[in-house]
Amino acid sequence: MPLKKSISGFRGTIGGKAGDNLTPEDIVTNVAGYGAWLLKTGAPARVVIGRDGRPSGPVVTALTAATLQCLGIDVIDCDFATTPTVEMAVVQHQAGGGIILSASHNPKEYNALKLLNSKGEFISAAAGADLMAMAAGGDITYAQVDDLGALSTDTTALDHHIRAVLDHPLVEVAAIQQAGFRVVLDAVNSVGAISIPPLCAALGVDCAVINGELNGQFAHNPEPLPQHLTELIDTVAAGDYHLGIAVDPDVDRLALIGPGGHWIGEEYTLVTVADYVLGRAPGPVVSNLSSSRAAADIAAKYGQEYHAAAVGEVNVVATMKAVNAAIGGEGNGGIIDPRLHYGRDSLIGLALVLSHLATTGKTINELRAGYPHYEMIKDKKEVDKTYDLEGAFQRVRARFPDVRTSTIDGLKLDFPDGWVHLRASNTEPIIRVYAEAATAARAQELATGIKELL
Repeated sequence: MPLKKSISGFRGTIGGKAGDNLTPEDIVTNVAGYGAWLLKTGAPARVVIGRDGRPSGPVVTALTAATLQCLGIDVIDCDFATTPTVEMAVVQHQAGGGIILSASHNPKEYNALKLLNSKGEFISAAAGADLMAMAAGGDITYAQVDDLGALSTDTTALDHHIRAVLDHPLVEVAAIQQAGFRVVLDAVNSVGAISIPPLCAALGVDCAVINGELNGQFAHNPEPLPQHLTELIDTVAAGDYHLGIAVDPDVDRLALIGPGGHWIGEEYTLVTVADYVLGRAPGPVVSNLSSSRAAADIAAKYGQEYHAAAVGEVNVVATMKAVNAAIGGEGNGGIIDPRLHYGRDSLIGLALVLSHLATTGKTINELRAGYPHYEMIKDKKEVDKTYDLEGAFQRVRARFPDVRTSTIDGLKLDFPDGWVHLRASNTEPIIRVYAEAATAARAQELATGIKELL
């Protein structure tokens, strides 16, 4: 995969030619740009780093840490750590920023540098453009030998994270402990294996684990979609479990399976959490344009506003802050609770889902049956850098002149009985084609029809 640079950071495959993939040269160049940008802002010369379970993690960590140290920046290494754990550790250590070494849901040959500011949040598009210019310009001054940064480790970051989840005002620890829940986790051979089970233990939840070897040799495609989670679905169906849990390699996405192997899915993770939160702490709800209409329906149920943001955690967070949202996230299973921190977090997501189950006495299947039902199709079109995306969007708009559209992020068409969202991926050379309707057949019809116009 060509090296991809965006508000999500720098992402690519390991190996190959410099400038084309995520090679050592590219890692050093882009980390140097980030470090120079951080020093330019006047933020503390201290950066927290952490990695998921990928085989390339140790090498990418070493290159990242050494580059920052050569700029005179102290590095605090959390080693194996979830993305939300690193985000919270930035604030805990009063660091100037953080770098998460994870390519999220991409296969093991990928890795990435996900860049954080001093609030433990993803850097803005403007900041990203600034640091990329600095990296490309090569005008970076490194520290003298006596001014090199120090390297230290933090072995308590996860403990701090779990304690914050347990102390969250909406997490009903006692009720969960009394419920006697049994769950099974698909840790996809990454840091979910060392983060979700300790949280469950603290909540008194019996947690079985599949694919729990932390070796980065993902047992299946790591994106938590039903076609990739057949082992987990079958395990839940065959056992006496209240919940099946799937996370991605860096544990910022959470998918759910109900008793009997019933697929709840990523889209309804946010719906379930919003239903619980709004019943106790009303306020606006925010998700992105590619998320289910069910989130807006839940907001309406409680008489609250719903706001759609451009895709990307940084965009959702900006909208959440602007409207003082009670809860937000993305339909890919990313829960953002501002009471904890402004980042997608499967640990707080799971704790809030369990709180909902414990306080209502309902199963996740019963909760899901009570929510508006939609079916979503997630398709894509592979493209190259010569593809005329704007021309394609113009063709689509011309075909449907009377349909309500949004252009804040690609092109979204809101039909009376469904929607289609087209956007260039931040992480892959594709156009994402998402569609939703009351039935899978209608969603597929919408997606296929629009895709043909591309």
